[in-house]
Amino acid sequence: MPAEAPVATGPVEPVLQLTALHIPAELDRPEVVWQPAPNRFEISDTERWAAPLAQTMRLTLARDLETRLPAGDFVPPDLPAPKGTRALVVTIVGIGVPAQGDLTLDASWAIVARNPDRVAAMQHATLRAPMTGTNGAAQAAAISQALGQLADRIAESLVRR
Repeated sequence: MPAEAPVATGPVEPVLQLTALHIPAELDRPEVVWQPAPNRFEISDTERWAAPLAQTMRLTLARDLETRLPAGDFVPPDLPAPKGTRALVVTIVGIGVPAQGDLTLDASWAIVARNPDRVAAMQHATLRAPMTGTNGAAQAAAISQALGQLADRIAESLVRR
């Protein structure tokens, strides 16, 4: 979900790299998973993700951050990073995927200064995105929208520092 304009208008010091995105194991599977009730999951017999969900979410979040941070202030995952680059580690604590209603994405993130490693900042957000259907495509769209909101929150947190 691209931003209309970068959220961060000034340079982010130092540069940031998304190094990891973790999701709950019960969701990181080839099949699309629904959560019709707390502590109950349904696994689709017919709908599959095109790639591992955690990888897809990591790349989506990276693209979203690239559109929200000034050019040159974000290094995509797995690329060599300049000295002094901070690491961004995101943990998706949970994704509420109801059969109908809003998808809920519960996420925490940490900004880690390297050499030596130390946590420079840690934050948490619960985000909601409307589900416009009851299939995998609707779920993918809602996850994409929630990841866009997460990128907004991360970018905003960097500007305040």
